[in-house]
Amino acid sequence: MTPLSRSTILTALFIFVASQVAAHTGEGINTGFASGFWHPILGWDHVVAMVAVGLWGAFLGAPAIWILPIVFPLVMALGGALGVAGVQLPAVETGIALSGVVLGLLIAFAVKAPIWVAAVIVGLFAIFHGHAHGTELPEAFSPYGYAVGFVVGTGLLHMVGIGFGVLTRSEAGRIAVRGAGGVIALVGAAFLFGLA
Repeated sequence: MTPLSRSTILTALFIFVASQVAAHTGEGINTGFASGFWHPILGWDHVVAMVAVGLWGAFLGAPAIWILPIVFPLVMALGGALGVAGVQLPAVETGIALSGVVLGLLIAFAVKAPIWVAAVIVGLFAIFHGHAHGTELPEAFSPYGYAVGFVVGTGLLHMVGIGFGVLTRSEAGRIAVRGAGGVIALVGAAFLFGLA
């Protein structure tokens, strides 16, 4: 089985397994690593943003293909620390929804941003994703296990995006990836306007 077909199967699996849930209710976050691992995978707002990071990195090529999926969890951890410390951040849910819209549109319109600009955009959205979960961590049964599981789940979603992004090597693949960016933007818009 080729890496491309594996990533396609994983993408389909995540799409079919993920349920439309409000990812930031704090419910079900009480079992440490397993809760942390499944939380990003089962929340559409996380799936679209984190797959988009991998997709955009693959679309931009080296070094973005590995820098963006490293920047996101590192800055997400900073956002999580701010949430744990009780530092207020305005419009967290709006920032999370906008991550899908903006990243999706960047992919759909084939925006070739310089690496530092791409890293700043990805890092900005990572703060919102991290903050939302940092505010939930103190109530979790095992906050450290949850945090590690969340980072691992996030990394896997980035890898799915990178795997699908490999399609950009062909013209038809570039069209498919840009179309996926459009879908990601629409899902983000649905969250932004409360339709999902």
